[in-house]
Amino acid sequence: MLHRRPTVKTLLEDRATNLLAVAGLGSSTWDLSAAGNSPNNFCFIGAMGQAAPFALGLALAQPQKRVVLFTGDGEILMSLGILATIANQQPANLCIVVLDNEVYGETGGQPTATAGLADLESIAKGAGFRSTCTITKESELGRLKNAISGATGPHFANIKIVSESLPLVFPYSFDGVTAVNRFREAATG
Repeated sequence: MLHRRPTVKTLLEDRATNLLAVAGLGSSTWDLSAAGNSPNNFCFIGAMGQAAPFALGLALAQPQKRVVLFTGDGEILMSLGILATIANQQPANLCIVVLDNEVYGETGGQPTATAGLADLESIAKGAGFRSTCTITKESELGRLKNAISGATGPHFANIKIVSESLPLVFPYSFDGVTAVNRFREAATG
């Protein structure tokens, strides 16, 4: 299993200026924020289950940009239907990265379905994703980094990570209007 913060940082190293990164609520937001304060980052503070639909809409609205979503297993489990919608829309510029620690980290560490029988990569394949992977070792990140930066997608990656409690790293702003305006300018510029 990998550690979440170094994994996100590695995946965003040398990121292209056309890469827009979205983070689901909780730990994914803290991880993206820890990787660097970029106007090309959009972090959800609430609205569990809404980051993937947002990333899909962004990818469809900005086809000339690359879009990567960092989210957790709990959040993607909350809205599994979005995987079928993404697969049916086939946005070539979208990569979904699930940081799967097998627990609901924000609410006390209760096990998610991925701690049992649920296999998110199989679910994504069943939904229609043609490009999927499950990553358990750092040496496997190179292929995913290439998919994020330019391969035709959509891609789905489930990264098995250590369940760990890390310090919170807050995004640029908690003010919704400020955050949206900053990101909109970066996304459309």
